[in-house]
Amino acid sequence: MVDYEREEHNTPEQPKRSKKGYFLSSLIGVIVGAVLMAFLMPYLSNEGLDTGEADQQLNNRQEPIRTVNVSVNNAVTKIVSNVSPAVVGVVNIQKTDIWGESGEAGSGSGVIYKKNDNSAYVVTNHHVIEGASQIEISLKDGSRVSAELVGSDQLMDLAVLRVKSDKIKAVADFGNSDKVKSGEPVIAIGNPLGLEFAGSVTQGVISGTERAIPVDSNDDGQPDWNAEVLQTDAAINPGNSGGALLNMDGKVIGINSMKIAESAVEGIGLSIPSKLVIPVIEDLEKYGKVKRPFLGIEMKSLNDIASYHWDETLKLPKHVTNGAVIMGVDAFSPAGKAGLKELDVITEFDGQKVNDIVDLRKRLYQKRVGDRVKVTFYRGGKEKSVEVKLSSADQLGR
Repeated sequence: MVDYEREEHNTPEQPKRSKKGYFLSSLIGVIVGAVLMAFLMPYLSNEGLDTGEADQQLNNRQEPIRTVNVSVNNAVTKIVSNVSPAVVGVVNIQKTDIWGESGEAGSGSGVIYKKNDNSAYVVTNHHVIEGASQIEISLKDGSRVSAELVGSDQLMDLAVLRVKSDKIKAVADFGNSDKVKSGEPVIAIGNPLGLEFAGSVTQGVISGTERAIPVDSNDDGQPDWNAEVLQTDAAINPGNSGGALLNMDGKVIGINSMKIAESAVEGIGLSIPSKLVIPVIEDLEKYGKVKRPFLGIEMKSLNDIASYHWDETLKLPKHVTNGAVIMGVDAFSPAGKAGLKELDVITEFDGQKVNDIVDLRKRLYQKRVGDRVKVTFYRGGKEKSVEVKLSSADQLGR
């Protein structure tokens, strides 16, 4: 009989191994297996594992997420704590009958943005205080103080109020709305639905920047101004008007103004960006109104004029399809002094294309009194240009 066991061990390809070698091999295998199991454990299902151990591993993986959420919540809480005392209620009181009795006609919100030794200044919306015979400010502690109207601007829907500073505890700071980006988190503070819900806080994101909303300032049914606003999905309801829209630095980047309140639309709140608020309230403080440059012309959008007049009366080239038509000129106005005449069609203002009268007003109101601008226009079918030095209506005694 052949001894197969002895023959196998004497084969050159199968050298003898010591018991120590087998032990080391087994030990290395155990270590490698343990490392692999530790690495793969979070990705394996709980089947066949101890439930408590699996839950503990899952909790350990989620711990960083909970820490981030707590950090964000703490930041919001701190911002609200610091800024909410500077957001006040604005009460519009009007005479209700011929005997001089007065009553509250409505309320909105306002933001205290400046304080000196004797006075504090509040910015709110024009429509919040419109028609008021008396205005009061409701503070965070519920107390009320009388407010004086410094100035108001219907076009930008902004107003400035002045109150005594002795009870004012906090002032909000403006941030730079030019740096705001879509998706950026924001906080809105105001008084939705009246003072009963004073100091309400909502949170959301910036949904869009530089949105253009048509505004009919003279109630003639035609838009004569495009308001530039920030769009947010933070809840802004009636009564929030005049309140603050804050970034995560706790700075006011907008004054909440209006809400699209159609039944099919939700989550669209609009806020006047701080870059537009600041120059307006500076003028209101200084002059009681906004000193805007003006041209001194009556005008109509080219698209509002019958097309046969484009050829017969205005003699426009075929490629000119947009512009603002001058219907009348004040001889002593900036436009009159520059030589602009009736039936001239303005197509560019300061190097920017003019589509209609709303477009021209927007370009004009972005300038300051005293600026010089180039105006391009068509007269009798020929393109011309002039330089206009802008002035205010006050300089003509208006």
